[in-house]
Parts: sequence; structure tokens; C-alpha cells
Amino acid sequence: MSTPFPFTAVVGQDDLRLALLLNAVSPAVGGVLVRGEKGTAKSTAVRALSALMPEVDVVAGCRFSCAPGSPDPACPDGPHEVGPGVRRPARMVELPVGASEDRLVGALDIERALAEGVKAFEPGLLADAHRGILYVDEVNLLHDHLVDLLLDAAAMGASYVEREGVSVRHAARFLLVGTMNPEEGELRPQLLDRFGLTVEVAASREPDQRVEVVRRRLAYDDDPEGFAARWADEESAVRARIVAARELLPSVRLGDGALRQIAATCAAFEVDGMRADIVMARTATALAAWDGRTDVLAEDVRQAALLALPHRRRRNPFDAPGLDEDKLDETLEEFGGRNEDEGDDDPDPDGPGGGGQPPENGPQDGPQDGSQDGSRNGPQDGADGSEPGGDEAARPQAGESGQPGASGAGEQQAVRAGEPFRTKVLSVPGLGEGAAGRRSRARTEHGRTTGARRPRGALTKLHLAATVQAAAPHQRARGRSGRGLVVRRDDLRQATREGREGNLVLFVVDASGSMAARQRMSAVKGAVLSLLLDAYQRRDKVGLVTFRGSAAEVALPPTSSVDAAAVRLESLPTGGRTPLAAGLLKAHDVLRVERLRDPARRPLVVVVTDGRATGGPEPVALAGRAARLFAADEVASVVVDCESGPVRLGLAGQLAGELGGTPVTLDELRADSIAGLVRDVQGSNRRAA
Repeated sequence: MSTPFPFTAVVGQDDLRLALLLNAVSPAVGGVLVRGEKGTAKSTAVRALSALMPEVDVVAGCRFSCAPGSPDPACPDGPHEVGPGVRRPARMVELPVGASEDRLVGALDIERALAEGVKAFEPGLLADAHRGILYVDEVNLLHDHLVDLLLDAAAMGASYVEREGVSVRHAARFLLVGTMNPEEGELRPQLLDRFGLTVEVAASREPDQRVEVVRRRLAYDDDPEGFAARWADEESAVRARIVAARELLPSVRLGDGALRQIAATCAAFEVDGMRADIVMARTATALAAWDGRTDVLAEDVRQAALLALPHRRRRNPFDAPGLDEDKLDETLEEFGGRNEDEGDDDPDPDGPGGGGQPPENGPQDGPQDGSQDGSRNGPQDGADGSEPGGDEAARPQAGESGQPGASGAGEQQAVRAGEPFRTKVLSVPGLGEGAAGRRSRARTEHGRTTGARRPRGALTKLHLAATVQAAAPHQRARGRSGRGLVVRRDDLRQATREGREGNLVLFVVDASGSMAARQRMSAVKGAVLSLLLDAYQRRDKVGLVTFRGSAAEVALPPTSSVDAAAVRLESLPTGGRTPLAAGLLKAHDVLRVERLRDPARRPLVVVVTDGRATGGPEPVALAGRAARLFAADEVASVVVDCESGPVRLGLAGQLAGELGGTPVTLDELRADSIAGLVRDVQGSNRRAA
């Protein structure tokens, strides 16, 4: 087993270390979600924590880590007699993003269960993590149904496995830690709420701090065991402090004054539900125990709010997590004063966060996983490596637009998006097999049962009726003599299910001079922002192509981060001619590349334009030929018609006909305006013909 990087050698990242240590002291806090850019010590710190966790006593031979003093009466390996056990280190179990449901919760041997009535159960990762740490790297990329199972087990302290009426239950209490890069997509708000604490981490921009990060990382890579030995005393001190805080925790008093501050803070920040109040109370209590106190102080409540509330205040996925500290201080002061049952001693001058500090022999902030810099790369760059919006030289100059009646010939300053609204459902016709989501119909592992087939590989969802039907004709030949059904592996049938998939929603946005009127462009951006919100809720990938002047660019390559798309949209400038064909061709190229990367994910193209095409020879004819490429590939498409005014040319409708898609105006896009938009590409083609 490789030697982990020492926890106390992590440079800086005080909030991250404190949040992890508080959960080690009191797992009831509910775990930690660590958000941050790549290369910021997220994974390093979590893996380092495992070496600090106190050892646990377990029943010898129990696969579910039952405590020998109080074994689980429902343990599948039980019943166990109360008595001495064996001591082992607490485990840290990693859940891969691509794990199956059976790997997470465990699997039943269905064949033996049906034929013999035996609950032959193979434990999963939840059983392995019991009384330890369950770490999910890139938790935002985990399938929704796995996240649901994971968080349900964390909330209930138990895991349930059920297959066709046969069920197994076992204890599953663990410290849940998830890490994520927000650039790659967000968690749903209701899942964010299930994590007790959330920490934002970022790489230091101070050269001296970065030097210390690199120095320690290189020293560790050259000699992991020697580097760890140099930090052994500090590690032992923190480990002993965790044990002492755990023993002190039941004696910590949470007075009425602190409870009033907690309740007032949650109310002042308009946090939904009561989970935040409970998490803050547990966190403040753990902070007091960590600092060796038996009374919760106002400083504990403040620190608990900074860790427990920011991610619970988001009203939509484009709100950045955060907390107004001035408002927090005002609330604590208004409902504060000293608690009636507090003593007169001053609080720890180091504050509740000081306990997470390592010895003062290195700078404080920086990444730990060997990254060379903390800069953001990836989706914010254009496909050609240019910055969003393109170079100045590539932008049209004043007077370049040849659009008659355009509100601005040159580049116009970016305008804010209008108020978002609930949109009608846009879906891809047919039946797909893409990643689980909430947009279009698809064959999925979860959903309503539509039939049965022979399993390809391991059986995951048994179709009981089909299995019995397959086994019934062979009972006499198999020598059946009793009441039990003689079932062979060839009889087993996998249930086929239909649910919903996520799609690739590619926005192709006209940013030319004809769209540059401030009120009009604000409405257009509001409509695209509304569609982005819808894409977030339906677990889609999104991409953004813009066209103006003389060319088109990929403002955002396909990504799961819809908030990154919203940022690009907000800063989108307008002006110049309307190279519609270039925009369509660029979008077609994006789809071609993405089809190679993820062939199962079906695309939906949303073209936002007034339908005009200018610039270059025969721009209208060229745009028509580009549009017909999408129709030939049977790509589902919608054209959002942005034309306004009393006289309309209907060019967007003609473009929709060429694409084989559906035209819709900005007003019709609202959920209360129409019954549906995209139904059948083939039907649209027939109507266009």
C-alpha cells in the first residue's frame, strides 16, 4: 500500500482541513462536499485524512465491520455474540464514477434466492465503508440514481438491497466526502443540501506559497516514506486530538443562546427546510469539542454558518455559493450577547478554525496534487484556443455590417440577459440509449418495465414473470419433485426498462448586428438562459456556438457545466454581418467530433436567430445547404425566431424547414404558451415537403 501524503503537510487550505477534521470528530455532521478547480489538494487532503482516523474494533470475520460490543442484530453475517473483537485501521473506500448499482450497494444471487430461498449476498462498497470514509471523486459526474442511493444510506445509516421481494439490510455509517470541479457541472440543489458542509478551495496566487507547495510535493515524490516520517509527530498529535475531541463531544453544551443564533441565522439567509439548522448545531458542537471546550460560543456558530450555509442559499444553478459575512455578523450580534449558561472566560484567541492549522513551518495556501499552476483551463477556451469572444483583430470594425436597418453596425457592448422563465420541454424524437437524464425517451437501467431479454453479462434487474415462464416447461425434465422451482442460469431474464436520457443541447446563437438592439438582445439572452436552466434540470450537456462579423466560433465546447455557458452568454458581444452558414457549419463540426466521443448521447440543436444571412457570395443559398446537412443526419432541431416588428419576413421559419426542425417564437417558447415543440423529425420533414 502506498504511503499517503501527510495531512499536516498540506499547505494552507484551512477551511478544507477544518471541515474534514470536524467530520472526523462528529460523523453526524453529515460529510463534506469540496468544490474547486483542478490541482487544489482536494483529493490529496481527503486521502491524507484516512491515516488520522482512529482504529476501529470489529467482529472477527464479519464482512460488515460490526462493532464487537454492539453488533448489528440484522447483520447478514450474524447473529454475533457480544465479545472481544479485532482492531484494524479505519478504511477509506473510493467510489468510482462509473460504478454500477450492484458494486455500490452489493448484489444478491438471484438464482440461489429463487431456487433455494438462500440470501446469498455479496457486499458492496457501502458495506466496506461502514465505520470509515467513503470518498467520491467527481461526485457531480456520478449518475443520479447512484447519488440517491448513496445519500439515502448516509442519512439512514443503513443500506437496503432488494431484488424481486428478496431483501437484505446492513448498517452503513460512514464519513461521506465528495469532491468536484464546478466547471464540469453542478449537483442538483436537493443533493447539495444532503452534504453537511461545503468548502470552496482555490490555488494560491502567492509565489512564496506556491514554492512551498512544489517543494513539499517534490520531496514527497522522491521519498514518500521518508517525507511521511518527518511529519509523524505532527500526525500523531492531530490523531490524538481527534480521539480526545470524540470523547469530549457528549459533554459539550449547546445553550439556548447559541440555538437562537443558529435559528436566526438560517432564517435571515432564507435557507429552505430545517437540515441547515441541525447541521449548524452539530458543527458548532464539534468545533467546541475540537478546541477542547464544553460550551458552544458565538465564534463556533459563525464558523459553522460559513461551512454549512453557502451551498444551501443557491436559488438557481447560476448563483455562486457564498455568504454575506457582514449580514452574518449583524445577525449574530442582534441575537447574540453571551449565552446565559456560558462562562466569563474569553474564547480561544486562535478562533474555532485555528485547530485545523498544521505546525507553523510552511506557507499556508496552495495545491497539493502536483499541479504546476492553478489556472483554469478547458471549457472556457474556444475550440481553436482563442479566448471567448475572439481576438480584437477578428472582430468586425465599426461600419462593417452590411445589414440594412441594423441597430448598430459595429460591435455593441454586451447587455444583461432578461428575466428567465420556465420553457416548454424540447425533446429528441425516438428512443435513445444515452446517459441517464430527464429529457428524451431512452432505454435505461431505471424506469418503467417494458419487456424482457436474456441478460448480456451480469443480471441487474430480474424480470420475474419472464424467468418463471422460461423455466416452467423444463421442470419435469429437470426432475422437479418438491414445491421449489428448478431454475437454471439460462432461464434468467433481464427486465428492459424505459426512462429518460440527457442530451447534448447545442445552442447556435446569432450575435450579428441585426440582433444588436439592446432590448431585443436582452430578451434573446433571457430565452437562452431559460433553456440553459432547463438543460441543468434535465442533466444535459450543453455547448455554445456564436456567429457574427465574418466567422463563427465555439464559445463553449460541449460540457456538463451549464453555469459556464451562462457566463459566456452574459458577456457575449454583438455586431457585424450575419454569417449564418458559418454558424451552422461550425455547429455541424462540433456535433461530428462529439459523436465520436460520446456516440450514445443524442443531440438537440437550438438555433437562435432572426433567419437573416449576409456577407460573402450567395449567403442565403450557402446557409440553406448547411442547414440540409442537419436534416440529412436527422438531427433534432429547433429554431427560436427572434424577428420582431410589424413586418416579418419569416426567414427563421424557412431555416427550420431546411433543418427539418421546428420554428418557435420567443413568446411561444414559454411553458404556458404551447403544448409541445419537438415531436418527430420525420414528421417535420414531411410537413416541410
